[in-house]
Amino acid sequence: MKELIYHRMFYPAVERFADKEAIVSGSYRATFSAHGERVTRLANALQSELGVSRGDRVAIMSLNSARYLELYHACFLGAGIINPLNLRLAGPELDYIVRDSGTEVAFVDAMFAEPFARALSAAGDSPIRAVVLMESGDGPFDVPHDVAYEDLLAAGSLTTPVEPEEDDPVVLMYTGGTTGLPKGVLLEQRAEMLNVYHVSLGIGGIADDEVYLCQTPLFHAASVASMLATPAFGAKTVTIPMFDPGGVMNIIEAEGVTQTVMVPTMIGMCMQHLEYRPDRLGTLRYLLYGASPMPEAILNHLLEHLPNVQLVQGYGMTECSSVLTLLPPSGHVAKSPKLRSVGTPVLGVTLSIRDEEDNELQAGEIGEVCARGGNFMREYWNKPSVTAEAFRGGWYHTGDAGYLDDDGFLYLVDRVKDMIVSGGENVYSSEVESAISTHPAVAQVAVIGIPHEIWGEAVHAIVVLKPEQTATSEELIEHARESIAGYKVPKSVEFRDEPLPLSGAMKVLKRELREPYWAER
Repeated sequence: MKELIYHRMFYPAVERFADKEAIVSGSYRATFSAHGERVTRLANALQSELGVSRGDRVAIMSLNSARYLELYHACFLGAGIINPLNLRLAGPELDYIVRDSGTEVAFVDAMFAEPFARALSAAGDSPIRAVVLMESGDGPFDVPHDVAYEDLLAAGSLTTPVEPEEDDPVVLMYTGGTTGLPKGVLLEQRAEMLNVYHVSLGIGGIADDEVYLCQTPLFHAASVASMLATPAFGAKTVTIPMFDPGGVMNIIEAEGVTQTVMVPTMIGMCMQHLEYRPDRLGTLRYLLYGASPMPEAILNHLLEHLPNVQLVQGYGMTECSSVLTLLPPSGHVAKSPKLRSVGTPVLGVTLSIRDEEDNELQAGEIGEVCARGGNFMREYWNKPSVTAEAFRGGWYHTGDAGYLDDDGFLYLVDRVKDMIVSGGENVYSSEVESAISTHPAVAQVAVIGIPHEIWGEAVHAIVVLKPEQTATSEELIEHARESIAGYKVPKSVEFRDEPLPLSGAMKVLKRELREPYWAER
């Protein structure tokens, strides 16, 4: 008997909630019945019209939309392995991923069709044999494509796809490549379904009257659990093409959004928007955040000005599809020592903090965060030695530095590669960033290590100030000194007028910030 496949979640919900609204995407609205029919037709058409088999990769390069959801759900019903492409990929990166993955069929928006075709042809003949254009209606769209999405859908039949196996791969998601070439993370049905259960149990379930706003990019692992769980519980999914602070607040008000996931950077951008007022987020019941450290100033604002919103922090990565720990609403109490943690492991996941020799460390000792559970990837695509290294000793090595307290709460201190070693002391950039972020003039801050002839590395802060606010380097350094040890305080501060560079997942690209300082070394 098998259970951990998406058929067992999707089709029962379609039947039970047939006449209930399921999807809102701009002017498009669909019931569960209509959504189920379109997904079923698409799954059939991928195989009958495009020759996609269950193990074939299907790329998508698109803004968030109902059609993106349909393709995800069709692949999770066994039509193929979805390969979601980061919209900020440069041409060579895009070409590398498509060729490395062996993808032959791609779905693209009109705005990405030309860049996609150009990137794939620059290195020779394109490996893509069929391009599906996502747009329809107000064309013609004079961009490279082979078939229009709605024409493809119309050609599919209402034949329920054959159920996949629990160990069938369903997602090939490439990591962001912030530290080098992207790696393909191959995830199975079982891992993804376990993640849905883990998250749903961790937040106390999802009521069928919830309205979930999908504003994180659908190519990111942080979006997958919500894409799968929201319809499975009979709740409504609302999409916005891409994150925009004003647009997000408008849609929360218009649709009565009750749940959403945001990266801390996104929360900060909403709060700094000219039209922000806490009451504009008044319908929210749950706000889940994660993917990067939460600045203390933003967290304090949420606790003070949105006391009725249940805050949940998630920590994980693409390789675990994607949640390892949760800090539930009960952990979000002002001045609680647990507030700086990322919570405890979700049911079924075990954590271990290990040193450079892979010895397990005791509570309170900082080392690499390692984990094991049933929600991990099968492998890094075509990289057996890298896969073996990541899972050495039977534990997945996350690359994050942290420690466990006596109660099993996990505290992250930095990415191992972002840790600064200054004068023999370890300085964790996230701790310094948190200290600087509480200054009222600071909009964004990133802390990196830069070369220093005596100390090896010096702590350097890169700061973007809020509009019409001022601060000096000396002021920010003294402000940081109030809450962190002297050796952690920045030795220098650099002010920028433009926003810090972000990945497609809204994480600060520290590699780009470090590059000018280390290029000659």
